[in-house]
Amino acid sequence: MVDNGIKPCYVFDGKPPDLKSGVLKQRFGRREEAKEAEEEARETGTAEDIDRMSRRQVRVTKEHNEECKRLLGLMGIPCVTAPGEAEAQCAELARAGKVFAAGSEDMDTLTFHTPILLRHLTFSEAKKMPISEIKLEEALKGLDMTMDQLCILLGCDYLEPVKGVGPKTALKLMREHGSLEKVVEFIKGKMAEKAAELAEQEIESEIESEEGEQFVVNSDGEEVPAPKVEKKKKPKKRAAGGMQIPEYWPWEEAKKLFITPDVVKGEDLEQPDVEGLVEFLVREKGFKEDRVRAGAAKLSKMLAAKQQGRLDGFFTVKPKTDAPKRKAEDDKKGKGGKAAKKKK
Repeated sequence: MVDNGIKPCYVFDGKPPDLKSGVLKQRFGRREEAKEAEEEARETGTAEDIDRMSRRQVRVTKEHNEECKRLLGLMGIPCVTAPGEAEAQCAELARAGKVFAAGSEDMDTLTFHTPILLRHLTFSEAKKMPISEIKLEEALKGLDMTMDQLCILLGCDYLEPVKGVGPKTALKLMREHGSLEKVVEFIKGKMAEKAAELAEQEIESEIESEEGEQFVVNSDGEEVPAPKVEKKKKPKKRAAGGMQIPEYWPWEEAKKLFITPDVVKGEDLEQPDVEGLVEFLVREKGFKEDRVRAGAAKLSKMLAAKQQGRLDGFFTVKPKTDAPKRKAEDDKKGKGGKAAKKKK
């Protein structure tokens, strides 16, 4: 990125909000499943299966993060440790004009109102994925709702989705009711109607069962159970509305996190600490000194540039050649080629 005139600022996650505990438990569970799958693959699977399951267990440790921060600091690249979510911090830096855009694969970054989101920014060349630029204001134009309202209804890292509500229904509800509070009130009303209807069906079922077994007197004067006659089952009424809010759904706390996240201000760019880089990468990590010094010199030169250009500034637009003039030149070349052939 620095080679292309882009001056990055790296943001590291801080302490995750309590509301994210459910998602973190799910991720831990997936790692445990991958561990079991790897053990099974070692017995019956291929090397590719083992490698895939092994990579699913990779977990970034605190030591990994600290070493990355140290390296970036020695390189003169600013990095910020967010008090909470890194996506919220990226959005804050973009809104404040400290950076051009937030670069992340996590769409939650838009929920924190980042003006511009860049995806696939750090993808390898092998993936051949072009950088995708999403402008939040343009994406939401005409929808009459905000990104956080959409994420609260459809589900995010902090909340489970509302059952029966997809993107189209969420948009329809917001347009009909005007605010998230009124939408939640409407859904709860539908849930109450459904609960009342189910309770009524339960009561009807209990009354039918309480009627008990019927008896008749046979020819010997004995009382015996009456022959069972199949009753036509009443079709169950369909419950009003299929929407269901999860039992634990702290949407107001989630909304507060989206609107006022815990963030800090960014830092300015500094020149690389060449000797510090040599000490860390060569003495401690075993890299070659000449390569480290060459890389540091190149980095210093690129960071010294005052202005950070736009992405489209890295491509040179060549002026069009005058069409008649170009045709004349082509004709001339063609005649010259024919003359040369005749001489032969």
